[in-house]
Amino acid sequence: MTEMTVLAFALVAFVGIATPGPTVLLALTNGSKFGVRRATSGMIGAVMSDFVLIGAVALGLGALLAASEFWFTVIKWVGVCYLAFLGVMLLRSKGTLDVALRSEENASGSAVAIFLKSFLVAVTNPKGYLFFSAFLPQFIDPRGPQVEQYAMLALVFAAIDFMVMFGYAALGSQAVRLLRKSGALWLDRICGGVLLTLAGSLALYRRAST
Repeated sequence: MTEMTVLAFALVAFVGIATPGPTVLLALTNGSKFGVRRATSGMIGAVMSDFVLIGAVALGLGALLAASEFWFTVIKWVGVCYLAFLGVMLLRSKGTLDVALRSEENASGSAVAIFLKSFLVAVTNPKGYLFFSAFLPQFIDPRGPQVEQYAMLALVFAAIDFMVMFGYAALGSQAVRLLRKSGALWLDRICGGVLLTLAGSLALYRRAST
């Protein structure tokens, strides 16, 4: 794998990641509610999901989902339900800062919840597995060691993912500071609506015929 291949992969990955999706929307809302530092646990959860997805694709799970209607449907509907749940929760939010910000006792549990929320959003989306299955092999040299190449691409993708999410979290944090409580309320409403839209699009998503 050449440096130009890695650079091309990084550019394409950046465009794909920067396009608003479930994990960056969660980074945005987490930044608005908890601040950038607390939102970092969600970013770590999303990054961990990157390694899980890419590792699964390297082991052939992406090909399994492309071939199996049953398992594709199972993972798809788990993802749909979870995205819809998060969207509804944001729509019902009152736009106030989380209680955990005022209670050190709840800080650790809330960090775990933020981590799991971002992690689960990504690993229950079958489009991620299919995307990586179609995307990653284009940058893999079949003549070279496969494990090292997948590991390199995973590290590059995870680093870009973290930086983009950090930017969204910072944007959310600054937006709420400028707009105060009404800003948090409307940000929750907008992101909740987008998450419900993404859940709907995932529900309508069909596995490509083989």
